[in-house]
Amino acid sequence: LKPFWFKSETRLSDIRNSLLRICLPASDDVSCWPGATASSCAAAAGGARRRLAVAVDGGGRLLWHALAVAVCETKRVGCVAVAAQAPGRVVRVLVPIAKGSEEIETACITDVLVRAGAEVTVASVEPELQVKMSRGLNIVADKHIDECAGLDDWDVIAIPGGMPGAERLADCRPLVDLLKRQRKNGKLIAAVCASPAVVLADNGILEYDEKATCYPAAKFKQLLSGSCAGWWDSPVVMDRKVITSQGPGTSLQFALKIVEVMFGDAKARELAEQLLTHRA
Repeated sequence: LKPFWFKSETRLSDIRNSLLRICLPASDDVSCWPGATASSCAAAAGGARRRLAVAVDGGGRLLWHALAVAVCETKRVGCVAVAAQAPGRVVRVLVPIAKGSEEIETACITDVLVRAGAEVTVASVEPELQVKMSRGLNIVADKHIDECAGLDDWDVIAIPGGMPGAERLADCRPLVDLLKRQRKNGKLIAAVCASPAVVLADNGILEYDEKATCYPAAKFKQLLSGSCAGWWDSPVVMDRKVITSQGPGTSLQFALKIVEVMFGDAKARELAEQLLTHRA
């Protein structure tokens, strides 16, 4: 298999035209199999001669976050293209907040993901939309959590930390139920500061052999050690479909990791350069 690499934001039409010039006759078309994996897409393409095959998941996103194209030299399989984000599809992100949530972390998550092109919804778990954060900043949420909890089409749920905000989020049954469905559906969950321990670990959302990090306080480390593979000393940790991070000072890197997963490496690199920061 010979790999061809494209930037993650490259349009499908441009990929198709490039590949047709390289290895396929002009009469061949792009074929998409919703719900396919890269391997099943390749197998399906094997039954058709020299066809360009694109694996797309159930949400309409192309699979994997590097645009990888494999060309089989047997001439029975054409090309299999995979990518992070289908052009034109909006990534939907839910950011729950409570009284005492950390404002730097909340701002970094929402700002960076909006810059990337995501549709971000800030949801209050309190009776009021206006929420007083851990250092006194008032943030007005877009919706109440009850308006969001019945939906299963969140691409990412990103949880800021802060105390007692993390405890109030952990005690919110609609949010916890939504997180468990998000995990069951194989969609991305991200948490920073106290929340990996207080919200995820304490509610049984992390798996026993899963790596994670959180704010480096003994009580939070102990919570992680009791529910997953323990506390990892890294600014950002990703294992399976969970991203965790340590605190306010790592929040930009945390948000950029979410961008990398959902929009591709090139977009994360671009935003890091614009923000004059580095990636974890």
